[in-house]
Amino acid sequence: MRTKIFSSLFLFIFIISSSFGQQKTHEGVESTYKNQDFYDVNSYTHKFKSKRPKNVILMIGDGMGVAQVFAGATANKGKLNLNNFKHVGFSRTQSANRFATDSGAGGTAIATGHKTNNSSIGIDTEGKPGTSMIKIAQKNGLATGIVVTTSMLDATPAVFVANVPQRSMMPEIAAEFVQSGVDVFIGGGMEHFIDREDKRNLLDELTQKGYQVYDDINSIKNVEKGKLAGFLKEGRISERGNQLEVTSEVALNILDNHKKGFFLMIEASEIDGGGHDNDMQYTVEEMLDFDKTIGRVLEFAEKDGETLVIVTADHETGGLTITNGNMQTGEVTGRFSTRGHTGVMVPIFAYGPGAEHFTGIDENTSFYNKIINVMRFKR
Repeated sequence: MRTKIFSSLFLFIFIISSSFGQQKTHEGVESTYKNQDFYDVNSYTHKFKSKRPKNVILMIGDGMGVAQVFAGATANKGKLNLNNFKHVGFSRTQSANRFATDSGAGGTAIATGHKTNNSSIGIDTEGKPGTSMIKIAQKNGLATGIVVTTSMLDATPAVFVANVPQRSMMPEIAAEFVQSGVDVFIGGGMEHFIDREDKRNLLDELTQKGYQVYDDINSIKNVEKGKLAGFLKEGRISERGNQLEVTSEVALNILDNHKKGFFLMIEASEIDGGGHDNDMQYTVEEMLDFDKTIGRVLEFAEKDGETLVIVTADHETGGLTITNGNMQTGEVTGRFSTRGHTGVMVPIFAYGPGAEHFTGIDENTSFYNKIINVMRFKR
């Protein structure tokens, strides 16, 4: 009798534990998203003014793999602004110490041309600071900008301005932003500019350096020239609206005043969040938001005729698999295999003068030298 009681108790505990485990994760569970907000996609001529670009816009979809792209395409009835890109390739994302990179190492490879260890920001495996694309662009007289949907101090934007051993060092990264000379930067993370142990008010320091500092979208939209530091709400698309489209257009308008050209990095930061949460709706809506922003950028590039646009990712997140879909209704079904990053290759899309150099399969470090060579930058 006692044995039966213990057996029953053990079985009960096992069932309860299993149930809690299932509640914690959706890995392997199919979910469906049905889009209700379709948008039109324009086609572009691919006629450019010269073979050498004057401007470079690097667009990073954090966590965006091929499955995320195709989920977005399915949800918008088979059409994305990405369809306009004729030059396509793949990037291998492995870091120096992990098969599956994080955004610190993945971003550092893109921004500085060097592999590094996970969590590192702008330094190599020996701790030596790298020289980012933004610093090279500034050295060659170009204006520079960074626009993101998350904190400006997160790993991907940080690697373009900072050199620190850990991505968690946000107060130090904020201080490096102040010294960076970047003409326009827009995103979250204001707390690390004002609520600091060293009592520095970095917003005041930015103002003293000539920056227009705003924390609301309407004020930011009205800026047409000069230096801008914009601080906005973080969070998913349902909370922030079309903020990435708007702020990217603001940055383009400001930077386009610069006669020698510009380098702009735009990150759709929250595709990664959808993958980590194993949330199909979150993932697809962020992918579509990124693609709408890509459409705004293509409008600028088509009219300008001297702008190279590169779209890629630092890594894939979630191990997303598309299992079903309907391109007539915008319905897409998928499942995630992990809540972390994966080691699969990520896509590269290129448009504009010099786009032909961004095809094939290459390491994520290759962006650095290719952009420098296409732009004929002095190092």
